[in-house]
Amino acid sequence: MTLTATRTDYLKLHFIVLLWGFTAIGGKLISIPAVEMVFYRTLLAAIGMGAVILYNRGTVAVSTGDWLKLFFTGFIVGVHWLTFFRSGQVSNPSTSLVGFATCSLWAALFEPLANRKKIDGLEIGLGIVVVLGLALIFSFNFQYQTGLMLGIVSGLTAALFAVINARLAVRVPAHTITFHEMIGAFVSVCLFLPLYQTHYTTDGQLRLMPVGMDWFYIAVLAWACSVYAYSVAINLTKKMSVFFIQLTLNLEPVYGILMAILVFGQQEIMGWNFYAGTLVILAAVAVYPMAKRRKDARWAG
Repeated sequence: MTLTATRTDYLKLHFIVLLWGFTAIGGKLISIPAVEMVFYRTLLAAIGMGAVILYNRGTVAVSTGDWLKLFFTGFIVGVHWLTFFRSGQVSNPSTSLVGFATCSLWAALFEPLANRKKIDGLEIGLGIVVVLGLALIFSFNFQYQTGLMLGIVSGLTAALFAVINARLAVRVPAHTITFHEMIGAFVSVCLFLPLYQTHYTTDGQLRLMPVGMDWFYIAVLAWACSVYAYSVAINLTKKMSVFFIQLTLNLEPVYGILMAILVFGQQEIMGWNFYAGTLVILAAVAVYPMAKRRKDARWAG
């Protein structure tokens, strides 16, 4: 962390973590199904990120090879959002956030494979701890098994596109990456709509007309939780270490679960095994960057 970071910067960091923790709640508050919701969120996020690029006089130009990678990575982003929001709708926001909390540990496995490096024993050990935490949650007739599995898939896909983006970010601006991936995600949802309408809707009809407060919550998810939060996160990397930012992002499930209890009340209260398993998973996620940093320092010494 550099000395240029101010108290305002720290508040901004926690605010965007709070926004990302709100995404599961926003998805639950929206009345239309997850697929239709992601259709609008990806569209509005692409438009919003395009506006940010124009305002900052950035560029959307990339090579053909990079565009193809970004476009198809957007399909992975689409799967991530679909599974994340569907998880919250078939269960509750707390369950989807716990499943998503496995993201950093999936990344710990994917990144060495992408860089053709040996997987660290520390990462294997923490992965086993996460599995034990999930097993504890699934025990004692846990009623949201489908929701938790969808949340885990959302964490896995988030880790996958994060690893891909880390390699692309070396030569492509972060805003440009997000713009093209949001377009790819939007196209992926459009291609999925006919299959979804035929096989997964109860009456064969799409619900593409948000009502009441739906537009407000979708706009918050697209512009506040995606465009604004992502732009702030990029700017904060100029003042804070990536390690410190990632460590703070581990608070996202904590903030999200606390907000869910405040918003939804009794329906978010679950058995002791859920909270015990959640604590195990969050502990593993929080311990990883600290243990990794100490291990790397020991090897460097």
